[in-house]
Amino acid sequence: MRVWRQLSDLIARRGAAALISVHDVKGSAPREKDAHMVVRSDGAFHGTIGGGQLEFLVLDIAREMLKHGRGPARIVDQALGPDLGQCCGGRVKILVETFDRRDLDDIAPLVAAEDKGGLFDVECRMEDGRVRRELASEADVAPGSQWRETHGEDRTPVLLFGAGHVGRALALALAPLPFSVRWLDDRDDAFPSHVPANVTAVRMRSPESEIAEAKPDSLILVMTHDHPLDMAITAAALQRGFPYVGLIGSASKRARFEKRFRELGLSRERIASLACPIGISGIADKDPAVIAASVAAQLLQARERGERDRNRSPLAVSGDT
Repeated sequence: MRVWRQLSDLIARRGAAALISVHDVKGSAPREKDAHMVVRSDGAFHGTIGGGQLEFLVLDIAREMLKHGRGPARIVDQALGPDLGQCCGGRVKILVETFDRRDLDDIAPLVAAEDKGGLFDVECRMEDGRVRRELASEADVAPGSQWRETHGEDRTPVLLFGAGHVGRALALALAPLPFSVRWLDDRDDAFPSHVPANVTAVRMRSPESEIAEAKPDSLILVMTHDHPLDMAITAAALQRGFPYVGLIGSASKRARFEKRFRELGLSRERIASLACPIGISGIADKDPAVIAASVAAQLLQARERGERDRNRSPLAVSGDT
């Protein structure tokens, strides 16, 4: 969720809104630090800090604060087990803030940073009971900063080749998930008239160029209308060594393709890394929506592996480039 865009739009339409943020976490908790909810003046909300009694409690606090208008921020410090009966057992601090149209200019740089995509850091400090935020790139650990927040959306790039039944189902399945999808097909009128916000539909001219220009951490899915085209795209993707390359098809299709990949000189390791058939194991239903759900789960697994690998990398620790 684009927190600041959502907050800004609600303020512009309704005059006021509240922001609930997970400020600090000790031990086990339903959500991580910097999870957010945006609460409307009528009590409706967007996002979640994990549900359950904690969320109900803080929503009531935010609604009550909104009744009294824009005011000082509040920290809610809760032990989840003894205080709320939640079995997570940790302790959380929740920051609750109210905003109105007077805050739109201050919010604008954060909205712009979100719109650029990716993650960004914000330096925060309390001034007269309210939180003052500055983009870390501008503030560079601003004097008086008391804590840092991370905002934005960390979306993993996906190249989806093919706009057939499964491709369409998959584009919908990935819509609410943390992916940025480049959806490719070489046929006229292959795409539906409307696509999800995180999907860019592209009339493909050169699959080789798409593979060559893709980010190294991209996840590749191949399900075109043409087997030779599937072969060419998959071979190029395996050659580049993306963290996930998935090809729709049966075990017999994989065997035929593997033979050709060996003839092309692809290594045994690269060929073995191919996901074909696609999707997690144990699901036999071939309905497009079921295949899409299974593949979406597999992509989430690949995304998690990539994040763990980056966190273990010496470069991630040292900050060297």
